[in-house]
Amino acid sequence: MKVSRRAQAVAPSATLAVTSRAKEMKSQGLDVLSFGAGEPDFDTPQFIKDAAIEALQKGQTKYTPAAGILELRKAIADKLLKENNLRYAPEQIVVNVGAKHSVYTAMQAVLDPGDEVLLPTPYWVTYPETIHLAGAKAVILETSAETGYKITPSQLKAAITPKTSMLVLNSPNNPGGFCYTPAELKALAEVLEGTQVVVLSDEIYERLIYGNMRFASFASLSQDAYNRTLTINGLSKSFSMTGWRLGYTAGPVEVIKAMSRLQDHMTSNAVTFVQYAAIAALKDTSGTVEKMRLEFEKRGKVMTERLNAVPKVRCVPAQGAFYCFPDVSAHYGRTIGGAKISDSMDFAKALLEQKLVAVVPGGPFGSPKNIRLSFACSLEQIEKGIDRIREWLS
Repeated sequence: MKVSRRAQAVAPSATLAVTSRAKEMKSQGLDVLSFGAGEPDFDTPQFIKDAAIEALQKGQTKYTPAAGILELRKAIADKLLKENNLRYAPEQIVVNVGAKHSVYTAMQAVLDPGDEVLLPTPYWVTYPETIHLAGAKAVILETSAETGYKITPSQLKAAITPKTSMLVLNSPNNPGGFCYTPAELKALAEVLEGTQVVVLSDEIYERLIYGNMRFASFASLSQDAYNRTLTINGLSKSFSMTGWRLGYTAGPVEVIKAMSRLQDHMTSNAVTFVQYAAIAALKDTSGTVEKMRLEFEKRGKVMTERLNAVPKVRCVPAQGAFYCFPDVSAHYGRTIGGAKISDSMDFAKALLEQKLVAVVPGGPFGSPKNIRLSFACSLEQIEKGIDRIREWLS
């Protein structure tokens, strides 16, 4: 049967591929230590489950407006005002089927064929594919460990052309584990003033920040930033609700209405009883998220310290999310266990096959010198896994 050129052009997710291979090896009885999954290892809090069960028992199983129930959009608006200093009316918010769906629908609503999208490295593997599916062109902005894997105002200014339609910002970042400071974001916002560039600000990891880092929503920086920004967020990471599939987008009403119209014909509404569970999550005052954040912060410190103790491995400390993104390129050109290590793909493949440690290669993230390790796992696994990496490289 014929497969469209559009579908053939979509690359498989590197993160899901690693996770799948690790699970396959585990099913064969092998002691695989996986650092691939981008999801918390904690269970969804019980009060959120209870809210979903209550909604089911009350018969909340029918269609809702594609944009989401009004009660949830009001709860999101309250959250954005209280936590992010952003004032949005419910009609400026659309509820999506996960934040990945938010990104896809936002790009479909804004981009036209031939538009250029500025995409800093390292980037989440889904961004280039969603850009291409919208018929637009990804213009890659290279970063390095020396810049903290962040773009600079001068770099941004030099990259803008008459075709530039969007800038994608993801802070805290997947896969880099870094976070832009409010001052750094403000400097970028000032560059964009007077342009037509839309900012897609993916803030899915906003509650998972560490040390002295302070989070700021891009849209909160100025009136100009507010007018040009689509703020994307969800419940997957903060509330450990990856499988529940609920995200949301807030922004200018004309774009939000366009996204809702598209969603009418793609998915209709997010799952109805999940929307009621989301209200409970957004109104939580129990400190559940903070408990998970503190545990992630402890794990991130241990992983960073142990990685930096491995010869010729450099790892910038994680400032947010739950990833370490070490530079392992000093080991490229070696042959280890009979395998030639030329790039991050070779590195990850050989490490998994020879030492049963699953990491994600940095190449698909636009950073071929690096690999990504998730510390959404136990301290015991982190210590055991890094020990295996050190043994393998030595």
